[in-house]
Formats: sequence, C-alpha cells, structure tokens
Amino acid sequence: MADHAVSDDPQVQAQLDRLWSLSPGADILGLERITQLMTRLGNPHRALPPVFHVAGTNGKGSTCAFLRAAMEADGKTVHVFTSPHLVRFNERIRVSGQLISDEALARYLARVLDIAEGIGASFFEVTTAAAFLAFAEHPADACIIEVGLGGRLDATNIIVDPVVCGIAQLGIDHQAFLGDTLAEIAAEKTGIAKPGAPLVTQRYAESLFPVMIDAVAKARTTWIAQGDGWDAAVYRDRLHYRDDQGRIDAPLPRLAGAHQVQNAALAFAMLRHQSAVPLSDAALKAAPLWAHWPARLQRLDYGPLLALLPAGATAWLDGGHNAGAGEAISAFFTPERLEGHKLQLVIGMLANKDVDAFLAPFAGRIAHIHALPVPGHDHHPAERFAAIAAQWGIGCTAHDDAQGAIGAIAALGDPAPKLLIGGSLYLAGEILRLNAQLPD
Repeated sequence: MADHAVSDDPQVQAQLDRLWSLSPGADILGLERITQLMTRLGNPHRALPPVFHVAGTNGKGSTCAFLRAAMEADGKTVHVFTSPHLVRFNERIRVSGQLISDEALARYLARVLDIAEGIGASFFEVTTAAAFLAFAEHPADACIIEVGLGGRLDATNIIVDPVVCGIAQLGIDHQAFLGDTLAEIAAEKTGIAKPGAPLVTQRYAESLFPVMIDAVAKARTTWIAQGDGWDAAVYRDRLHYRDDQGRIDAPLPRLAGAHQVQNAALAFAMLRHQSAVPLSDAALKAAPLWAHWPARLQRLDYGPLLALLPAGATAWLDGGHNAGAGEAISAFFTPERLEGHKLQLVIGMLANKDVDAFLAPFAGRIAHIHALPVPGHDHHPAERFAAIAAQWGIGCTAHDDAQGAIGAIAALGDPAPKLLIGGSLYLAGEILRLNAQLPD
C-alpha cells in the first residue's frame, strides 16, 4: 500500500518528490535494502538510546503512547518512531519529545536519499533510515520504535539490541504479506524477538503457544505473557496491574475504550521487565492519564468540519479497519453512551480491507451508513457498504467528501446525533485536517 505524503514546506516536499521518484510505493518486505542503507550511513541504528520495540495487529501505537507517557512523566527524554502519519509526515518522527521540524526532516531525508541510489529502498525504509539517523545524532534516554508491518521482515527489525520487545493484540490483517492464519501472523510478529530482550505480550490463545515458544527459543530470550509473568484487570474503575515485582494501582486510561486498559498494562509490563530505563511507580500511575494517541476513539472538537452539526452532536473518530478493531470500537458504544440513539456511521475503507469483518460487530447499532472515498487510495465503492446496509435494513448514502456526509447528517434535524467517523487511518487524517485538529 502506497504512502501518500505531502508537505506545506517546500524543502520537505522536494525530498518527498525525490523519494517518490526513487520508490513509487512498491511493498517488498525484507531487511536487505535497509541493511544497505544503514551501512552507507555508518550504521546509526547501532548508536540509538535504549530501544523499546513494539509490534501487533492492533494496539501497538497506543502501547507506544503509554510507554512515552510513562517515561516523560518521569522526566525522561524520548525518541519515537511510528506510522502512518495522519496529517503531517513529521508525526512519524519525534526527536527528544518533539515532532521533528520541517528543516530537520528535509535535511535527514536528503542525507538518506543522497546515498540511496541503486538500492531500490521503499518509502518506509527511507523513512526508517532518516528516523534512526536523527535519533542517533540527538541525545535521549530512550527510543520507542513501532513496527510498520509484521515484524520479522519489517525495516525496523534492523535493530539488533532492544532492551525489551512487546507485542500487542494479534488479529487477521495484511494477509497478503503476513499469512491467512493467526499462527502465521504470530510467527511474523514474534520475529522482532532478540537475544537478551524479554518478549512481553498480551494474553493469547493456547493454540499460539507453540509459535511463541519456538520464537523465543530461536532468539535465546524469554517470553513474558499476560496471565503468566504479569496480569492486569479493571476493578472499581481502576487499573490493577501485578507482576513478580508487586502491584500497581493506576487510573483508567484517558484514551477511550476498554481495550486501552490492556495496551496500558502491556506498556507497564514492558517497562517493568527491563532495567536500562528505570522508572518510578508514580510515573507508571501517571501514564494512563498522560497518554494521547489521535484517531483512536478520539472525541472530535466542534471545529470547521463539524460546524454544520447542532450543538448537541457528538462525533468520534477512529482509524480502525480490521475485525479486532471493529470488536473493540463497537464495544465502546454501549446503550448508555449512545443515550438511546443509533450511530450515524461515516466510513471509507481501503480496498484491501475486510469490510464485513470490521462492520459485523456494529449490527444493530447503526442508524445509517454514509459512504466516503479515501482520497488518493484504492477504496471500497459505496455499493459495498450499501449491500451491508441492505442486510441490516438501514439506508446507505454515497457522498463525494466528508463535508457532504456531515451536511447530510445535519439536515436530518436530530438535535443530538451520535457520529462515528472512520474505517481508515488515511481518512482519519483527512478528517482531522478538515476539522483543524492537527496532531502535535
């Protein structure tokens, strides 16, 4: 899937144009090209601060957000590499706690592209190289790296000595690259395991245990799973975490959704099963309230895009797009939260995503589907959503853009409509841009 990145800064855009001419978006997993890039750059990945490496089908970005929040609550400076970006390419690279500046981003992309001729590096590989180069040249206490796709053959897996590796929820997604079964996908994700770095994971079905055990045996490390080496639960509206070192009683995450409890707890477990970056219990307790991760059940402000809606309207934005995400998002919309309403669903999805699997958990909770294109990407046509709406006995309307969908919902005359906008992180980025809510 091609990354579509543009910038308002002419220097950054010039380098993005160079990147597109060099690498027009082909997806070929493997470590050969990133290894060549790193070698030509002097192997900056070997000079990074202590690395926390995070994989998973869903939840890896949120886990990274909780890791960062805990470290920063303890006064640590942190580099962070995540993907994709929502609005600005700079969002992918956070240097010492701050989004990389346009000037620095242009400079680092240029340095990578200047030595990249003949390698055939992908968009993501060049971006990864630029991030690692920036991180190696700026001091920080820690480095949080989110896997882009899979794990074993992902460009970020050039890292050789992380202090701890984490894997969040596993689910079916990116089958063309990772396989059609959970076992195949788990084998790819566990490919980030490294000698001496504990592999910390959420709770998985017993059918996956042989995959996990095989992975840590090959990597000569240990597997620390939820339910064995650590555990967490919600009790009386508090997050209760425990492991061999003791217990942590923390507030529930500010990030919406019950699934965020598990992501926060995974971050706790990763932090408590490494010694390179010691943290206080107070920092862990602060993390659930400090963490912010846009387009994950994000409550939208009453900005320019939503200005047509009545004052009583409520809109949530989520970029989830697979079965696991559908289950987690739909569970958030309880009858109490919807206050007797059903959702107006504004949705666009990439053509390679399973619409039925994502939407199945929402049956009975949707009043109307408003189908959108995903600008710049192959996406499911409105007829695909209309077929599902017909099965559910509800309506579906096709719109050219988000403004049209919001206008149609406003025209319904409901003084307090409930909206869910999502189905794609690319669409989520467009919504944030239109509503003037740029991630920072």
